[in-house]
Amino acid sequence: MSNPYVPLLFLLAIGGGFAVFSVFAAAISGPKRYNRAKLDAYECGIEPTPQAAGGGRVPIKYYLTAMLFIIFDIESVFLYPFAVAFNQLGLFALVEMVLFILTVFVAYAYVWRRGGLEWD
Repeated sequence: MSNPYVPLLFLLAIGGGFAVFSVFAAAISGPKRYNRAKLDAYECGIEPTPQAAGGGRVPIKYYLTAMLFIIFDIESVFLYPFAVAFNQLGLFALVEMVLFILTVFVAYAYVWRRGGLEWD
């Protein structure tokens, strides 16, 4: 009897080997022409400054937007297993999923009402 994890380890080894090979192949075969413009930080055409325009602090809206994005992505991840196994789960799972979506919708409405989705 073989171990059921052998194919998984084999696939992991192939993926890791491909990643290592890709990095080394790019380093060996890639062009080595560096200039000042290529080494500068990319700022969408704006000259980079040592401090941000608002006094050195990053606005909290960036972090709030990222957190909202993560929360709603996690919601969609929880919906996939429900959609796949809907026929086997029955009415109880449907009620639970409706409660889950309502909970997330309440959070969404709260953020929307507080102006968390407005980008100034």
